[in-house]
Amino acid sequence: MRRLIAGAVLGVMGLAASQAMAADEVTLQLKWVTQAQFAGYYVAKDKGFYDEENLDVTIKPGGPDIAPPQVIAGGGADVIIDWMPSALASREKGVPLVNIAQPFKSSGMMLTCRKDTGITKPADFKGKTLGVWFYGNEYPFLSWMSQLGIPTDGSAEGVKVLKQGFNVDPLLQKQADCVSTMTYNEYWQVIDAGIPADELVVFKYQDQGVATLEDGLYVMEDKLDDPAFVDKMVRFVRASMKGWKWAEANPDEAAEIVLDNDASGAQTEKHQKRMMGEIAKLTAGSNGALDEADYTRTVDTLLAGGSDPVISKKPEGAWTSKITDEALK
Repeated sequence: MRRLIAGAVLGVMGLAASQAMAADEVTLQLKWVTQAQFAGYYVAKDKGFYDEENLDVTIKPGGPDIAPPQVIAGGGADVIIDWMPSALASREKGVPLVNIAQPFKSSGMMLTCRKDTGITKPADFKGKTLGVWFYGNEYPFLSWMSQLGIPTDGSAEGVKVLKQGFNVDPLLQKQADCVSTMTYNEYWQVIDAGIPADELVVFKYQDQGVATLEDGLYVMEDKLDDPAFVDKMVRFVRASMKGWKWAEANPDEAAEIVLDNDASGAQTEKHQKRMMGEIAKLTAGSNGALDEADYTRTVDTLLAGGSDPVISKKPEGAWTSKITDEALK
């Protein structure tokens, strides 16, 4: 009898071990460094939401020298986080990325201007110097200027474009009248540098009708022909969105989880908690499914980017709802 019991116990232990070993591996490449912008994924890992879906998820931080489309094209990730302008540009250039989920409903991009420049409305941009991020981030700006009828040639009736690094130094040093900022990051760098909010004027791309979709989840198109991969992504998206909703409801705790995962030690509690509060506003209202109206607005904005649009034609097959349709059941 003891041998039977011992055998049964060993059998159960063996089954548990094999089930643990059978967890499906997923590698996620972030668009930027570890910060609250990606809290939902760190929460899903920390709270066991991926474990519940039998997934072993590796989260790879990004950085200024890491291009997620290149990483996934080279086989370094199963799924990446990217902004849609970058993803659609990559697709047109031969990297067949497909959006499978859209956790960010709203855009956090904006222009932040010094009030003492006299800028109170977009028409006041004429004759000013505006800091703009490049590497694909410039296209919403160029489209906006095109729609306003403001040339970007530095003329008196146009604007001078200053190629901005990922900091706000041009505004602080008065090299630019306005700079690009995100609601959850660089804007607060301006505040922390000593310029109070009442001395600033902000123009949110979302409010100007030229917002493009930001942090979405993308995979390689051919992978979607594999039922096992599709099933894995359904579980990944379901657990990730559970992580995002938990982060929205518990922003301070979510920020702490991010800090626990910041191997660089560069992030601060104050900044991450503040960032998480702003990020929650951008993910609010999203269940992970891509809103086709938001997609259409993004494509139209990119196509209207003046003489050098980010994409030359409307893309085909650039997104699918089959992952979120299944994940939301």
